[in-house]
Amino acid sequence: MRDELSGGGRLKLEGLLQGLPKNSPASKAVDAGEIDAVIDYAGSNVVLLPAARRALREAEGQSPAASDEAAIANTLLAALPRAEYQRLLASLEPLTLRSGEVLQEQGAAVPYVYFPVDCVISLLATADDDQGLQVGLVACEGMVGVSLALGADVSSVRALVLMTGTALRMKAARFLSAFRQCPPLQLAVYRYAHAKLALARQAVACGCFHASEARFARWLLTMGDLARSEEFFLTQALAADLLGVRRATVNEAAGPLQTRGLISFSRGRIRILQRKKLEAAACACYVTDRRLPVSGS
Repeated sequence: MRDELSGGGRLKLEGLLQGLPKNSPASKAVDAGEIDAVIDYAGSNVVLLPAARRALREAEGQSPAASDEAAIANTLLAALPRAEYQRLLASLEPLTLRSGEVLQEQGAAVPYVYFPVDCVISLLATADDDQGLQVGLVACEGMVGVSLALGADVSSVRALVLMTGTALRMKAARFLSAFRQCPPLQLAVYRYAHAKLALARQAVACGCFHASEARFARWLLTMGDLARSEEFFLTQALAADLLGVRRATVNEAAGPLQTRGLISFSRGRIRILQRKKLEAAACACYVTDRRLPVSGS
């Protein structure tokens, strides 16, 4: 198994190894150098084995300290000084979040905050008929439950897991205690909240002034960036619900992009085929979005 660094040093794991028995096939594979990394659940870190650590430093010219920091897979947490992050470890619970799982309900108390690692979470504003309009996306760059840091103990959105993956969870009370005592965490969260507010405002303007095809291209690129993959699963019906448009509008927007060979979209599986051309087809909001410091760094 060979894991790669991407997106400013974030690690994406395709498998995990933990608690290897002596003389087991897995432990023998580690000894033979066939496995490059494991997850340290006690420390909530990705641990690179020595050979892989040396190879990554040689390939990217990283210092040992830079490689250690890259092992923290949520970039908001990675922005914290190492000592401050270490103080949070006992309160961070690794878990797997499944697609379709609701983490928070609009108007309900916030019991936990979540720091995504390789999952994607949609933030929805719900209406009287319980339909939800997507007002934000959260992945490894940020957190769910930022309202706590802003003095509100109830959620203004529904948090729905869009793509299955792992995250770190912390009880709300513990987060508030750590937040009050840690100025670097305050700065990281405030900067993140500011960036998400700017993204929401940009999305409102985008919805008013830009054509559906350009908006859809922008949305696909954003999803790919957050998923750190050129391929992801999303039905046309769900895409329509999240974007607040009719399903026919999704078809109308996706059709020309497929015809030009920029994407494939079939049976809920979306694949970006020509990223540069898809970026050219997207509205200018995509470039604006990428300039915002959405992580705490």
